Amino acid sequence: MRVAIIAITANGAKLGAALKRGLPQGTLFVLEKHATTDAVPFSERVPALMARLWPDYDGLVCIMATGIVVRSIASLLKGKDRDPAVVVMDDAGRFAISLLSGHLGGANALAAQCADVTGATAVITTATDVNDLPSFDMLAHENGWRIEDLSRVKVLNARLLEGREIAVVDPTGKVADYCGGRGKLLFLSDLDQAAPSGASGRVVVTNRVLPSGLDLERTLVLRPVDLCLGIGCNRGTTAEEIEAVVSRHLGQISLSERSINCLASAQAKGDEVGLLAYAEKKGIPLVLFSSDELNGVEVPSPPSEHAFNAIGARGVAEPAALLASSGGRLLLNKVRDGNVTLAVAQLAVV
Repeated sequence: MRVAIIAITANGAKLGAALKRGLPQGTLFVLEKHATTDAVPFSERVPALMARLWPDYDGLVCIMATGIVVRSIASLLKGKDRDPAVVVMDDAGRFAISLLSGHLGGANALAAQCADVTGATAVITTATDVNDLPSFDMLAHENGWRIEDLSRVKVLNARLLEGREIAVVDPTGKVADYCGGRGKLLFLSDLDQAAPSGASGRVVVTNRVLPSGLDLERTLVLRPVDLCLGIGCNRGTTAEEIEAVVSRHLGQISLSERSINCLASAQAKGDEVGLLAYAEKKGIPLVLFSSDELNGVEVPSPPSEHAFNAIGARGVAEPAALLASSGGRLLLNKVRDGNVTLAVAQLAVV
């Protein structure tokens, strides 16, 4: 986590220096008249500094009055899944207050770190934490899962706080591990058991498209990011065609595009404009493998004479998907659709 530590007083600068030593990725910003050799001096007003640092740091530790911080960041706020962690400390080092993005942004954990480094008391006010209950957004964050609809987190966390029963369908077993017996949770093997259970809400961990008719208002869907898409394509294939093929075939086997982890292809496709454009548009990493690496993977489909003549690989989509999945399994064997070949593998369980 890249952390900006901001101090505006002489005592704050001393506290900031101690924090910087304890936070390896911390950068200390100190008002010019109090700056030392281990700090970056600033002279602008605090709101202007905050606006400058806001997009570049994962967390901000502000050694100053809480009111100054609130007024300085108010216009910068975008959402709990997008804002950096904000922690406020008094310049006497007594308290480390998790002010903003306590769960998804990591401010609760950052406040605890600051407290450990300085001997302060960490102040955490998120309801699930103070009641020793699990938090579904933290569960997702810790496992790298995507939240289908962030507004559902509030609904399900509220029902936990009210002591109401939540049905959980989680083939990974990670919800049970995380919750450790906290909260009134009913663990079920599939969604068909959830409706007659009488539970007040559902948490579903899946990379699959949910069946129609499900009551989404009280269902929190957490998406493991575990689908590796192996893609081969003819030279000049457009991003639009690749997107259409991926959407069509994932839909046919009921897999969610929100669970895509990466695209995988041959090194020879590293300059393929359409593939690069598709990856950029979707914000999905593209990993490339040499022909030797691709040829070293055993796949179910017969060798491709076309691919071998073009790049020296006996296949692209299936071996690339399997390599990217680190020994996972194929969920979709190679299909050819227009100018695109596609295979899907699921990441190996770690």
